[in-house]
Amino acid sequence: MAKVLGLGGFFFKAKEPVKLGEWYQQWLGMKLADDHNSVSFKPSEMPDKSFSIWGPFSADTKYFEPSNQAAMVNLIVDDVAGALAQVKEGGAEVVGDIEEYSYGIFGWFMDPEGNKVELWKPL
Repeated sequence: MAKVLGLGGFFFKAKEPVKLGEWYQQWLGMKLADDHNSVSFKPSEMPDKSFSIWGPFSADTKYFEPSNQAAMVNLIVDDVAGALAQVKEGGAEVVGDIEEYSYGIFGWFMDPEGNKVELWKPL
């Protein structure tokens, strides 16, 4: 039987994909590919204790609010508070407070197209 070995990507629709990709590059340092709206993250470049999650949520979840999108991306960062300050400077809305758990520190923001983004720093 064939089996899944990991998360290969997160793909979503954007009104202005190039502009949104450039916003993420400017405010979160994501290195864009030649098409200017995609980024590759290699496992060797990620923190040792990081991992990817495939996690379906109930259709009535409130976890993605205030976004009305059906998906949310989680980005691994080296500094949650610093990243939130950067995206706020870039016009994003910070959502809620930074939270810390035994498996990491989390923060959230709404990007320029209304997508809720979760930031995670593994401990």
